[in-house]
Amino acid sequence: MKSSKARFRQEPGLFLCPTAMLEQSYQRYTSQDHLVWKVLFDRQTALLHKRACAAFWQGLAAAGLHRNALPDFGQVSERLRQATGWELEPVAGALGDADFYGLLARRRFPATVWIRSMEQFDFIEEPDLFHGVFGHVPLLMDAAFADFLQFLGHVATRHLTDAAALVRLERLYGFAVQFGLVQEKGETRLFGAGLLSSSGEIHHYLADTAPRRPFELAAVLDTPYSEVHLQDQYFELSSWDQLTESVADLAAALSAEPQPVLVAE
Repeated sequence: MKSSKARFRQEPGLFLCPTAMLEQSYQRYTSQDHLVWKVLFDRQTALLHKRACAAFWQGLAAAGLHRNALPDFGQVSERLRQATGWELEPVAGALGDADFYGLLARRRFPATVWIRSMEQFDFIEEPDLFHGVFGHVPLLMDAAFADFLQFLGHVATRHLTDAAALVRLERLYGFAVQFGLVQEKGETRLFGAGLLSSSGEIHHYLADTAPRRPFELAAVLDTPYSEVHLQDQYFELSSWDQLTESVADLAAALSAEPQPVLVAE
């Protein structure tokens, strides 16, 4: 990213996971690609020392992710299947809501196959392989988090015609899955993939300019979320139980609301 202030850009109604589903074609990665992964891996693990949650470190090792080579999606998916029943879905461009949430509901995580170049090292406009795998995969090795994410995807697939519901679901996804914090043994720990994979976001979080609020569902759903810039604030779980409770409470609230009526043109 081009400075500590750069963020992924997102078009309205699209999640930042790329367009056509495809094969990873691992043999096409160059030595430069592997070097980029190695340097990013080393930088982030150093920054995350005593800052990332325990599930991240456990999942990083259990998924077989290491500094010496880019991850092979097939090998990572096999470890995910054995641990939590998830798999990686290689993609190359942005997915719409139906495809994105539909994959989550089937325990498949869309991960970009391209990795940034050295020229893009500190600035990328869309999430690359490093964000998708290093940021997301370790938490998907955790059974409770994996169940939460599938449940969120399932809830979203039932409200794809409700724009207001999708905004609320995006905010829950954003402030938890992408930029979440959690209390562990009296210390604040990072677990959101956008924090785990971005040096700029970590440095911004560590500054005193970004407020950290207790994770309360009503406050999260009432807070605008965007990936165009660094976060204006972060929400901190008091325990992991709040994740499951939050999506269950949101699901109940959405089910109790009248569904929008589609009018044929």
